[in-house]
Amino acid sequence: MKALVYQGPGKMAWQDKAAPVIDKPTDAIVRITRTTICGTDLHILKGDVPTVTPGRTLGHEGVGIVESVGDGVSNFKPGDHVLISCISACGRCLNCKRQLYAHCDDGGWILGHLIDGTQAEYVRIPHADNSLHPIPEGADEEALVMLSDILPTGLEIGVLNGQVKPGDTVVIVGAGPVGMAALLTAQFYSPARLVMVDMDANRLDTARQLGATHAFNAAEGDIVERVMALTGGRGADVAIEAVGIPATFEVCQEIIAAGGHIANVGVHGTSVNLHLEKLWIRNITLTTGLVSTNTTPMLLQTVQAGTLSPGSLVTHRFALDDIEEAYRVFGDAAREKAMKVILEA
Repeated sequence: MKALVYQGPGKMAWQDKAAPVIDKPTDAIVRITRTTICGTDLHILKGDVPTVTPGRTLGHEGVGIVESVGDGVSNFKPGDHVLISCISACGRCLNCKRQLYAHCDDGGWILGHLIDGTQAEYVRIPHADNSLHPIPEGADEEALVMLSDILPTGLEIGVLNGQVKPGDTVVIVGAGPVGMAALLTAQFYSPARLVMVDMDANRLDTARQLGATHAFNAAEGDIVERVMALTGGRGADVAIEAVGIPATFEVCQEIIAAGGHIANVGVHGTSVNLHLEKLWIRNITLTTGLVSTNTTPMLLQTVQAGTLSPGSLVTHRFALDDIEEAYRVFGDAAREKAMKVILEA
């Protein structure tokens, strides 16, 4: 088969690789029909995730068709259309029983990280019964690719960790795919203001279309001053960091109101300064996290009902064989006006 293989920082190749086979009774082999590229994949290519070693097939998102299953798989059979979760979960360990699937003793985020991932013609899915979701007949499978990772990440690590509630002022710093996912799902909880911050005018325009009440361009003025002016000097009730660099984390610390919540979603490859000398007295809650995807079944229901339209995040489409060009486009998102790309087999 063909697969997108990581070859060290800054290096990757679409190349021949042995197709995966059933390794354990709980495995399934899925033929990929659609996948995508995540910002985390770009972090891997930069060398920010050293646990990813050369030779690894990248990718942790996608939909596909089950080709074969191990003897221990009971929920799926060959021919089933499935959504692949970015998190693999055994369903039996202590963390899984707490719905903390991200820290499964025999799983978590392993696809495209510790084992071969979804940017390939075929992928092996461990613990298939708990790591795949059936796709309802007639569903928009392209839109459902967004439910592999970014929608549950934006919801769980941004919105739910941030405890967004009716009447809140929510500031999302970073209008990339996960920031947009937080924007979409924050609207479940009726905040009074949804403020998107970025330096990309095109992405800010998209944010307005998707429900942002305000869009602040960080290249056109001091963000802290603008947020404080908007809130009468109080600051944001919830600040969601969705970039993963020191400067954006700094903004979140500066704009947060007393009693507020900073929800860090971004993947940080370098250390940041935590201003505890300022925050300790302000009753601030700071959360971090890796998505557990326990909200995926609910998100599937909202997409099926038409309440949520994640397909609006797709801006570019490529054949799977053109994945290297898709990486170039996604990596130059501002110039190419790219949000999410779909790769179709």
